[in-house]
Amino acid sequence: MSIIANWLSPDVLRTLGWTLLHFLWQGAGLAALFAVAAAVCRSASARYALAVGALVLMLVSPVVTFTWLHAQAYPAVRTGAEGASTWAGTPTQNATALSGSRAPVAGSGAEQPMLWLVEAWFLGVLLLSLRTAGGLILIERMRRKEIKRVGEELYARCLELQRRMGIDRLIQYCECHRLDAPAVLGWFRPVVLLPVRALTGLTEEQIEAVIAHELAHIRRLDCFVNLFQIATETLLFYHPAVWWVSQRIRAERENCCDDEAIAISGDALNYARALTLMEEWRTAPALMMAANRSPLAERVMRLLGWNGAAGRIRVAGLAASFVCLVGALLAANAFLGVAHAAWGSAAPGKQEQGSSSVIVVTPEAASAKESAAQAAKPAPAVQPASKPQPSPAGEPQTANDSKKQSYMDAMAAAGVKITDVDELISLKVQGVTPDYIKGMHDIGLQPNAEELIGMKVQGITPEYFREARKTYGNLSIEELIGMKVQGITPEYLREFHDLGLQPSADDLIGLKVQGVSPDYVREMRATGLKPSTDDLIGMKVQGITPEYVKSMQAAGFKNLDCDELIGAKVQGVTPEFIEKARKHGFQNLTLDKLIALKHADIL
Repeated sequence: MSIIANWLSPDVLRTLGWTLLHFLWQGAGLAALFAVAAAVCRSASARYALAVGALVLMLVSPVVTFTWLHAQAYPAVRTGAEGASTWAGTPTQNATALSGSRAPVAGSGAEQPMLWLVEAWFLGVLLLSLRTAGGLILIERMRRKEIKRVGEELYARCLELQRRMGIDRLIQYCECHRLDAPAVLGWFRPVVLLPVRALTGLTEEQIEAVIAHELAHIRRLDCFVNLFQIATETLLFYHPAVWWVSQRIRAERENCCDDEAIAISGDALNYARALTLMEEWRTAPALMMAANRSPLAERVMRLLGWNGAAGRIRVAGLAASFVCLVGALLAANAFLGVAHAAWGSAAPGKQEQGSSSVIVVTPEAASAKESAAQAAKPAPAVQPASKPQPSPAGEPQTANDSKKQSYMDAMAAAGVKITDVDELISLKVQGVTPDYIKGMHDIGLQPNAEELIGMKVQGITPEYFREARKTYGNLSIEELIGMKVQGITPEYLREFHDLGLQPSADDLIGLKVQGVSPDYVREMRATGLKPSTDDLIGMKVQGITPEYVKSMQAAGFKNLDCDELIGAKVQGVTPEFIEKARKHGFQNLTLDKLIALKHADIL
């Protein structure tokens, strides 16, 4: 059984799968509506607002769909007399129904395609999340290692420009050798990065215009919208309409900031020249707001007023949008029909045959079934164990009722008092036994029901906690679960401890996620380096191998520290490049000189 099947019940798995499928037509319909609305708007700010609204609706629609489908699958969660009467059976009947609905295994029969679908979606979300995390690490390293404050004269000009734009936030202005176009870094403490190449290659008026462009991003809080876009793209990555709407947001955002930059500088032609010059300088990470984002040709034609084809494009887009909208409505009709049929075959109101329990919904149905069974039974017979009949009031408890009662008593004796029926059933379904709870209490943990379920799902045993505590002392339950999810074993902990490293739980997870192994640490130390935990993660992210370190040392750079090696690797300084420079007569160059030579693109 897969990990997803262990995490999610079959009902939630099926509901989530249908939610993902329904979003195919929902996303297409929302994108078509946005295209129709945007085709009749001539203002960049209006188109930007429409695009953001469409993306918000795209993120909200799966949540609404999941809630609606979940309510259809569970009549007990509905309000009103109809839902109450549908689920008004005796406690024994309701328990039988609920246990029967949880009995099927998520990886069997008709549930298998939904399991594959949810697993593929989860894998995609995980990969895109790792990509985003890598970008955040890169930006944070850039903030700490690769920027410095601008000179006083330029800083005074930036403050004056900020005052003219009515921005009273505290903003830092820094130089950066790595970037080739101005960009904005950070959300709550924004930093405007001004690359040295732009400061020397643009005129003062052009520099003022591009800085105004970045300040416009800050005033409009575009960094937060960009973060929302990344989250939506990660969760709904499988739908092309999401990427298209998000791309339109970025394009219209740049248009809005271009308008503000021109309003400040007053020279559209000069600003267009600056954009053209910076088109070849596209090295800003995707999580940053840069002045050379979005298609350059469209922006320049718009700035210069050469957008005569825009009307024809809008008409064509309007027609295509209507076609997409009709297709989305047809797909919605088909999906709703299929979903209704699927829910009808698996709804709690029908009897399921097989090895699972009989699902009883209403007292009337139970009474009719019991009367028919009594009339048709000529002599006492042993009932099959797989289809127990509900006990009428006044009869002794069945063996199943006694077993449930003894489970509750044992849980209470273990120190867990459960008053929520859903939590009790979840503990039982996930196999949380009184012995498991007692084992956790014996080692000093006092987890609640939710934490018990999380630890059991992840396979955390008392033995795992004891081994981890021998190496790293007391760990919280959240840290234990996070380490177990990433596959951190006691052996992995012991090896890092034997190497003299004492990373925190978060650092351990980071090391494991980036693939830093104890052997990698030993090989790096064998080269003479003494990397810290952050250094190890940074070097692994940048693809620095022991062979790269040795080749740099063989090229004459024997005293480089970890940060210098990371900087050399990021800038593309390799032993081959060093050898090429020496063949052209550049001898005894420092690392900074080699980086400058690489940036100049001379060789």
